[in-house]
Amino acid sequence: MTGSLNRLFRPSSVAVIGGGAWCRSVIASLARIGFAGPVWHIHPTADSAFRSIADLPAAPDACFIGVNRSATIDCLRDLSAKGAGGAVCFASGFAETRDGDVLNAALLDAAGEMALIGPNCYGFVNALDAVALWPDVHGLIPVPKGVAILTQSSNIALNLSMQRRGLPIAFLGTAGNQAQTGLSEIARHLVRDPRITALGLHIEGVGDIAALQALMQEAHGLGKPVIALKSGRSEAAQTAALSHTASLAGSDAGASALFDRLGILRVRSLDALIETLKHAHLYGSVAPGPIASLSCSGGEASLMADGGDARGLTFAPLTEAQDTALETVLGPLVTRANPLDYHTFIWNDAPRMAEVYAIMASGPAALTVIVVDFPRPDRCQTDAWDCVELAAMMARQQTDKPIALLSSLSESLPEDMAARLMQAGILPMHGLDAALDALAVLYCPRLPSDADRPIPLPLPHIETVMRDEAEAKAILARCGLDVPLHAVATSPEEAGQAAQPLLPVVLKARGLAHKSDSGGVVLGLQSVAEVIDAATAMGCDRFHIEEMITDGCAEVLLGIVADPAHGYVLTLGAGGVLTELWQDTCHLLVPVTESEIAAALDSLRIAPLLDGYRGKPAGNRAALIAAVLMVQDYVVAQAGRVAEIEINPLILTPTRAVVADALIREKQ
Repeated sequence: MTGSLNRLFRPSSVAVIGGGAWCRSVIASLARIGFAGPVWHIHPTADSAFRSIADLPAAPDACFIGVNRSATIDCLRDLSAKGAGGAVCFASGFAETRDGDVLNAALLDAAGEMALIGPNCYGFVNALDAVALWPDVHGLIPVPKGVAILTQSSNIALNLSMQRRGLPIAFLGTAGNQAQTGLSEIARHLVRDPRITALGLHIEGVGDIAALQALMQEAHGLGKPVIALKSGRSEAAQTAALSHTASLAGSDAGASALFDRLGILRVRSLDALIETLKHAHLYGSVAPGPIASLSCSGGEASLMADGGDARGLTFAPLTEAQDTALETVLGPLVTRANPLDYHTFIWNDAPRMAEVYAIMASGPAALTVIVVDFPRPDRCQTDAWDCVELAAMMARQQTDKPIALLSSLSESLPEDMAARLMQAGILPMHGLDAALDALAVLYCPRLPSDADRPIPLPLPHIETVMRDEAEAKAILARCGLDVPLHAVATSPEEAGQAAQPLLPVVLKARGLAHKSDSGGVVLGLQSVAEVIDAATAMGCDRFHIEEMITDGCAEVLLGIVADPAHGYVLTLGAGGVLTELWQDTCHLLVPVTESEIAAALDSLRIAPLLDGYRGKPAGNRAALIAAVLMVQDYVVAQAGRVAEIEINPLILTPTRAVVADALIREKQ
């Protein structure tokens, strides 16, 4: 498919099929961007058009098919017979219709070996090679290099093309229904182009996980960052709602866990996508680390400090050498700190401003951010602000360190200046929130990615069976987990007899998914009589009795949920009856390593409890990590059969990690 995609995306000739306004727009787009090859219009009655595909003088490399869905299939068949390279299918009414499967099959059969983009697709604009198979307006201009942006939404693509922030977009493409060629396959083809510096993806659904993994393996090998905005939620992932884990994990957590594993930088807005892509274009892949910030205003310094802290960004402390150098340039009246308010004592003195910028950049900061908003040129005299741009360029030349100019309001950094800054290797950032969101994605600590690790996928879980607590614990015990001494009973009297050798005990009603919420759990029963009374009050006929764990340090939630869209999602967090109230969880993609589990536990708010809080004994972390690995091994060994498994709580003691409650749901 790579050869066909190359013919489609970098054609020597183009055929436009159809007579609607969109086809006229494609022809105009090709002329406007400066396409140098022949453009052949095909329509049975239009002036200067070929009457049929068979009449074309040669096989076109790229085709835009702008006719209805039935005619689209006929056109594809004729183009394939002609030897065309590939086609963009504009028509809708395929996968989104009741007979979509039949139509898609016919579409693929008609395309044969041709590359097919769509259907229900706008196409693409290749600003590197002056090609625009695009049936609408767009804001791209020819560039020698830049980022590629791919999206499943044509309108989102159009909107992104209109950005005025200095981002050079080399390729803009839509994938539509992805009947043949998926977003990841297109991206993998593009990332190999040395003129493409980074990839931006707007994803509604991941689709082929293996293809996404292959893309990231190639992108990492080439050192090209991939930034994604993921929208939408997988309905299938929400069908598993019996456990706390399922309600906490969901598809959004699955997407984040998958992206973390593969090394995709996930942003939450279109603004942050643009800002992160600009950074990726200029500076490539970067490791997390502290940043530096400076402005001539204490207000801006405070906003940077507060915004950075809220997102987990760290500001590099000034070194002794930096502190001394700043005092020499700025004098004793300026408080030296990071973020730095350097006041206006040196304003309009570009060499001294450049010296301050260079001092801040010379320390341990991975990026130095200069906060400045430029006045409106249509209403104000702006010459007095030229010193900032000049000083930033001087500091960049002196230090060769990454430097950004950040405007707190997105409109306060003009487009022509953003373009000049990008040319000079200085990052223009528009809007405080979007910029800080981008910097957090880039510079906050994150787990190391591993795009080569196999990702086990769940089977379709249409019909599943629920294992109750006793059955689930028996399975987990066979896997090596620490299960309390226990017994089962079918009457209050039998429960009392079974409890006698285990006292004190916990009594539980069998068969309830959320026993604590419905009075199905009684703790700390000290005698047989107490057990019988409690069992009678429950009003059921099946009971689970087990030893009471009295030396617990912390209660942990451990669960794995099958997310059909993203794989198996492991959730670790605060456990017990207040799990949803605490909302203290982290999510990882199975399989995980011992070091990843340890790092995830450290990220939780309950981490101090695990390590011994205020003089209390520490829990057995090694036993906890071993329990996680044993549950994971069980899920992987079942080869996709498990729908969800949860231990809540897993009670951590100084010596044990005990399965206090559990459920398993799996495919029959």
